[in-house]
Amino acid sequence: MIMEETEVTKFKAGLAVYAKVAPEVKLIIRRYYKGIYYCKFADDPEKKEQALFEREIIELGNSNTTK
Repeated sequence: MIMEETEVTKFKAGLAVYAKVAPEVKLIIRRYYKGIYYCKFADDPEKKEQALFEREIIELGNSNTTK
């Protein structure tokens, strides 16, 4: 019997987020794979992606983001 692995993620692809280390830079989640979120830069999609763990991400509208 083959069991399909289903991963429950906090953030979905396409969601706008910030990295905790640079909360002024808006990122868009492109993909989640094996515990890592691959994010592209919202203002510069051609720039190399960032690979972040869930604990390194702040969601838009979260009270922890800087204003």
